[in-house]
Amino acid sequence: MTTSGQNPSSEDHEAVLEAASAPIVSEHDTLKYHLLGPSLTKAGQDTVDQQKVSEIIYNASKGSKYFSNEEYKDKNLTQKIEKILARKRQLERVDLASDLRRADEYIAELELSRDLSQTVVHIDCDAFYAAVEELDRPELKHVPMAVGKGVLTTCNYHARKFGCRSGMAGFVAMKLCPDLICLPLNFGKYTAKAQEVREILVEYDPRFESASIDEAYLNITQYCGEKNMDPEDAVSQLRNEVAEKTKITISAGIAANAKIAKIASNRNKPNGQFRVANDRATILAFMRDLPTRKVNGVGRVFERELDAIGVKTCGDLYPQRAYLSKLFGEKAFQFLMQCHLGLGRTKVQPAEEYERKSVGTESTFHDMSDKTELREKLRWIAEELEKDLTRTQFKGRTLVLKVKLYTYEVLTRQVIPPKAVRTADDLYTYSLPMLAKHEKEIPGMKLRLMGLRCTHLVSTKKTGIDFFGMRQLPSADGEPNSADTDAGNDGKWEVWPEAEFEEAARQERQDEMNELEQLSQETNTNGPNPLTAEEQLEEANRRHKHGRAILPNPDPTYRGPNSSVGFQKPATNHVPPPANEEPFWPCPICARPQSTNDKDFNDHIDFCLSKQTIKEAAKETSPSPPVLEKPLLDGRGKENGHGSSGGRGRPKGKRKSEAVGERGNKRLFFGLQGA
Repeated sequence: MTTSGQNPSSEDHEAVLEAASAPIVSEHDTLKYHLLGPSLTKAGQDTVDQQKVSEIIYNASKGSKYFSNEEYKDKNLTQKIEKILARKRQLERVDLASDLRRADEYIAELELSRDLSQTVVHIDCDAFYAAVEELDRPELKHVPMAVGKGVLTTCNYHARKFGCRSGMAGFVAMKLCPDLICLPLNFGKYTAKAQEVREILVEYDPRFESASIDEAYLNITQYCGEKNMDPEDAVSQLRNEVAEKTKITISAGIAANAKIAKIASNRNKPNGQFRVANDRATILAFMRDLPTRKVNGVGRVFERELDAIGVKTCGDLYPQRAYLSKLFGEKAFQFLMQCHLGLGRTKVQPAEEYERKSVGTESTFHDMSDKTELREKLRWIAEELEKDLTRTQFKGRTLVLKVKLYTYEVLTRQVIPPKAVRTADDLYTYSLPMLAKHEKEIPGMKLRLMGLRCTHLVSTKKTGIDFFGMRQLPSADGEPNSADTDAGNDGKWEVWPEAEFEEAARQERQDEMNELEQLSQETNTNGPNPLTAEEQLEEANRRHKHGRAILPNPDPTYRGPNSSVGFQKPATNHVPPPANEEPFWPCPICARPQSTNDKDFNDHIDFCLSKQTIKEAAKETSPSPPVLEKPLLDGRGKENGHGSSGGRGRPKGKRKSEAVGERGNKRLFFGLQGA
């Protein structure tokens, strides 16, 4: 391993984490640790007394609805962990030789898939929102400052020394640092600066992947080969170019895959880089002492569950390998073994090429119980969702209603309309009965958040139809949809379950942000110039809305009037179809594209169903030759059906799409996390 740039003692930082996650002695302590929030591992807090921070957060939020909700969740997690420990004690009394052998076989197969030929880089802008604001107000570079008032989205490194960090309620941050200067959000300004950075990234990897507004993944293998450059030199050149042209600094991690690169980019912040060499022994040594919380995909809940069974670092996973699938499910076992070995995806592609799983919108508001007002809010949300569906060119076969009670309890319902929906009228019509059912089951229901989401999406993008009418629907980049697993350039299939865990951790952080927004509105005492309740709601909703668009990568071959790289054309060079071509819907029976006219579409489905009925009837009345059934195989060539169905494994009877959820939505260009 080699390092460059500023390194504020990663050993000290890990010592802080170890102290913060010391053996739990009481429910009181677990709650205080939980209240430290999702950004505990942010850089720049190496010398912070986290115990003092937790006491301040605990006392500042005690008595609030937020505190009661966190206390309730902590108790539930404690009960869950007790069940996990009880299950582990049972397993310790039985022979797990077969499980141990199976785990070792899987590890051996994973080792065969290790790819050390690629160079993946994760770049992360340093305190991005704060850095952009400091360009306009240079005097803020030397004082503690943050962006966001109700809830902080990022802080500069002066503020981080006091324990302030992203995802912290503004009034709590003011208690930690009374001189903290908080600026309002200005997403237009941040987006413009992000575009400048993207124009530089595309020169190093035209197919780079935006992970959020201030971070991205690049595969620079080809660039280094063409330029005959060492990866560290290429990244150093990239960082210098960004600093010179945009006046902000970035930190970078360089490794053989995206997982390690992401971890490494946080090692030498700010304005530094860290490389984990493409060497098996170096990678294993790097992962051995790495706290599990530092792995993208391990959130606060999963961290505490692992800690309970004695797993604090990725090196601790190996001795527990026989228990992991029994305690947490098969997918969690696979994910954790890949963490132990330091394996991850090497494929990097533009964010818009990932298959989208859902389109949704939500709104937070003051406690609302009047039925007329709730219906007006539902109608407004339906209109906002129609705009998003039109922009993304999708309809939804399933409609989900999400509500949050004033007690912070979140409830969801879903319905399958008779047709795929997109218009505000349809969205409102089919969601209203779900809202009415909530009202019937909860007398005097009082809400503070409402949202609608469409899943099982149907593309409405215009595309051509071949002579036989059998062309596949286009994906986000206009190319035919691929399977859920992706084939690499060498023809081998690259399958990584990490996407689901990264999405779960991202959702955990987003939920925490939403709840902290409610805490801030509830207290309304953040500093000498607190936001009004209306201003806090506006800030929260702008934060929710920001980032729903996925911009295509800049095209390095296009030069605009000012000779800068342009954004008019996606890097995939996909040419949109002629404007006069009509969109179509796929028939769920024969998969052929059909007219979007409701009557014609329904007539065709009736025809297909009648053909299917005739076929089945004919089959029942005619003798059939014997069929040799081939067992379904899982990813390791084993027969399915023998894995655990509990924990994080796929529930029995569930389709893959139902178990996976929304992992395709995690790679959005506009994010909320500050470096």
